[in-house]
Amino acid sequence: MNRFQKFMVGRYGVDQFYNALVISSIILTLISIITGWNILSTIGLLFLFFAMFRVFSKNVNKRYQENMKFLQWWNPIKIKGRNFINRIKGRKTHRYLKCPQCRQQLRVPKGKGKIVITCPKCHTKFGTRT
Repeated sequence: MNRFQKFMVGRYGVDQFYNALVISSIILTLISIITGWNILSTIGLLFLFFAMFRVFSKNVNKRYQENMKFLQWWNPIKIKGRNFINRIKGRKTHRYLKCPQCRQQLRVPKGKGKIVITCPKCHTKFGTRT
């Protein structure tokens, strides 16, 4: 273990982009096994080799920049997915509306009858039934 730690000194290591590449590689390989499309397996291996290259790279600044670009692309997708899951979980207790002025998504409790809602973003007031 001590040799490996000495070997990794000054190298970039694992980050979120590495995790995404490895998971993508596994998924592509599994799909290629199921469908028989060998090109997907080849692409999966390329992803895996690129991930390994990034882990052992000594150009830390370049790998950091690559990870930041990946996160700029990935984080909005992750947030939308998390919001979608939260909306599904809360569908029995809350109703989701959009402000007619600024299109901000609002969450109001169900079963309160007719209420007036004030948008926290643009302060527009509008009424609806929950």
